[in-house]
Amino acid sequence: MKKLLTFITATLITGTLVAGGLVTNTNNSALYTRLQSRNASTLTDAVYYNPAGLTRLGNGLFISLNNQTIGQTPSVLNDYEHLNVSPKEYLGKTRAPIYPGVYAAFNAGKFSVSAGVNPVGGGGSAKYDDGLPSFDMRLSDLVPILTDQGIPTTQYSTDIYFEGKSVFMGYQVNFAYKLNDMISVAAGFRMVSAKNEYKGSMENIMINPNFPTFGAGYTGSMVSASDFFADGATILGNLSTGASSYSATLQNIMGGGVAPTTLLSDGVGNGLNATEIGTIQQIMGAAGQTPAQIGTATVGYAQAVLAGAAPVFTAKSTAMTSNSLQTQDVYVDAEQTGFGYSPILSINISPVENLNIALKYEFKTKLDLTTKVIDNKGGGVFFDGDKVIADMPAMLAAGVEFKPVERLMVTGSMNYYFDKDVDYDGSEDLDVNMIDKNFMEYALGAEVGISDKFKVSAGWLGTFAGVNEDYQNDQRFDLNTNSFGGGIGCRIAPMLDINLGGQYTMYKEGTKDFTHMLLTDPVLPIQVTETYNKKTWVIGIGLDFHFGL
Repeated sequence: MKKLLTFITATLITGTLVAGGLVTNTNNSALYTRLQSRNASTLTDAVYYNPAGLTRLGNGLFISLNNQTIGQTPSVLNDYEHLNVSPKEYLGKTRAPIYPGVYAAFNAGKFSVSAGVNPVGGGGSAKYDDGLPSFDMRLSDLVPILTDQGIPTTQYSTDIYFEGKSVFMGYQVNFAYKLNDMISVAAGFRMVSAKNEYKGSMENIMINPNFPTFGAGYTGSMVSASDFFADGATILGNLSTGASSYSATLQNIMGGGVAPTTLLSDGVGNGLNATEIGTIQQIMGAAGQTPAQIGTATVGYAQAVLAGAAPVFTAKSTAMTSNSLQTQDVYVDAEQTGFGYSPILSINISPVENLNIALKYEFKTKLDLTTKVIDNKGGGVFFDGDKVIADMPAMLAAGVEFKPVERLMVTGSMNYYFDKDVDYDGSEDLDVNMIDKNFMEYALGAEVGISDKFKVSAGWLGTFAGVNEDYQNDQRFDLNTNSFGGGIGCRIAPMLDINLGGQYTMYKEGTKDFTHMLLTDPVLPIQVTETYNKKTWVIGIGLDFHFGL
């Protein structure tokens, strides 16, 4: 069972909180929250969105301080028939109360130097208080598997806690140059510092076996699964030892002259006493012999049964020991860290005063995360030094801003992520094709100036994922979205603007059909359908400062 926790913690908190590709965040300013489209920005948040466009700010020092508060509720509905409740909905809680974006640009003449810090991936914490289907399905399998083995069982339960935190902070510098009044170019560099933190536990795995053979307490009440399997391992181990020992005893008796056809029940006086005969009969019963077979068993027949039963009891005892270990409490406290680097190129074109066109290309960021185990009670969940591939794809971004009249600005953006060039399975040893086509997103926004100091805006963003079913699972899934944002901007001092925005994202529900293998004898394939959904909201605030030369 601990392998379940391993898999979930390895994948649970990858991905983005709101806008962007599979692992790339693009919701990085309050202006973005209220417009949804910033790729052609010529304000201070262009440090991230359009570095070449910063030359249009004029001379001086420009600073933008932003924060967003983000909430997300992922949902997985699973209809596996052996769950305690089927279908069952599993809800997660993802929160990012602090999601900063800090940008600064200094312009002098034709030159602009800028820097920015913001989460380019991750940025929040995820909690699953009631577990996920990946936990529940394997735990629920204890019920039919034990029943199939002649141990009537109807219920299971466990206490699960998991929290994952992920942040990929980007530290970016840009150098822009204004070639002429129409064209500016920029080159930049981003360092990504990635950190994933995992804390979780799976405790008190309980079942209700009605099998007093393993102890008087196992008569249908909820008991520790680990204790039940441990007691079973002891009993089966003793049966194996007894079967092997009495098989040798019976072999010796026959070697001493007792005919193999002698009834076992007539063994008293032929080298056995009544207690030994009773014990042999009990072991034969445990081996599956009926009372009639035991009553008519000969010494030779009993010896053959015991000789064959001994290795079977040993194998079952070993399996019980393994089950006991696998159902013990598991705790994990680990982190994964790494650094990556990527160049950034951009160009800004303003063919006329009221039209701005921007292009930006971010190269692929190669990221290898190294695992550090802080605490690993139960063992085997994380291993010090393990490597995880967490590359971020290259991205091509394009944007347009147009002002048909003085107080109206309309804008459009497009992002194209080169996901096919990324190893999303996270391991050099695997080669799982999870991407059918590259991820794309489109956005439209509009801003109206109510007065010289007050603006209102609104925007829409649509994302179109290209993942296939090999990517989708209950821990990590990506869905097409429609996001709507709106807000206000206000100049509250000659050198200070404030931006307030809100955003809500709706997801197109996704499903996945797969086969779960129930490990009974014979193995039974069971069809399962999972349904995926999310809800996300954002509140953003930003302060923009301008200090002229």
